[in-house]
Amino acid sequence: MRIMAEVVEVTDVDFTYGIGKALQGINLQVASGEFVGAIGPNGGGKTTLLKLIAGLLVPTSGQVRVFGQPAARSGRLIGYVPQFADVDRAFPITVEDVVLMGRLGLTSFLGGYREGDKKAARRAMEQVGVWELRQRRLGNLSEGQRQRVLIARALAGEPKLLLLDEPTASVDAEAEAAITEVLGRLHKSITIVMVSHDLELLKSHVDRIVYVNRRLQPVTGDLDMSIGRFLQLGN
Repeated sequence: MRIMAEVVEVTDVDFTYGIGKALQGINLQVASGEFVGAIGPNGGGKTTLLKLIAGLLVPTSGQVRVFGQPAARSGRLIGYVPQFADVDRAFPITVEDVVLMGRLGLTSFLGGYREGDKKAARRAMEQVGVWELRQRRLGNLSEGQRQRVLIARALAGEPKLLLLDEPTASVDAEAEAAITEVLGRLHKSITIVMVSHDLELLKSHVDRIVYVNRRLQPVTGDLDMSIGRFLQLGN
C-alpha cells in the first residue's frame, strides 16, 4: 500500500500586500504524487498562493511548509513556471540555454555548465518534446513552444514539486494539446499544483480542484455544477 506523505502544508495562512488581505485563512495539504488544480476569479489570490508555496513570498501569518521545512528553504525541490515568462524574447538566446538556466544555483558555475547539467537539461527537453528545438532562438518559437521550454527549464532542476501558473493561457489549440499531453506524463512522476481556467484540462488530469477567492474551498461532487456555483456566486 502506497503511503502518501504530505509535500505541501499550508496552515492558517493570511497574506497582505498592503491594502486588505489577498488571502485569508488558507489551509491546504498536497500529498506526494497528487495533481491539484486551483481555479478562481482574476485577483482572487491564486498566483499569490503559488508564490507562497514556491517560497517567493512570506505569509503575513500562518506557515507554509514544503517537504517538511519552510517553503523558502525548499527551493531546490521546487520547479515554478510563472504565468508571465521572465525571459526576454528579443534576447538572442537558444532553447538549450534557457533550459540550462534551470540548473543555476544547483551546481558550481565556475567554468560553465558541467556534463551532469547538460544531461539534466536534455532529459527535461525530451520530457516536454522540445529537444529538436534546442538550437532555435527562444524569440522565434510559437507561444506554445515557448511555454514548453519554460516547463523544461523548471524540470531541469529535477524538482520534486512542480508549480504551474496558467500553462495553457494564450496558446492555440495545437499547443494546448501538446502541453496537456506533457502534463499527463509528468503526473506519473511528480507532484503538481496548477492554476488554470481551462476546466476541461483540469477535469481530465487533476486529482482534485480547489477554488481560491481570498479564501480556499474544495470543489466537490459534480465538477461542472460546483464550479458553476462558485463562479456565479463569485465566492
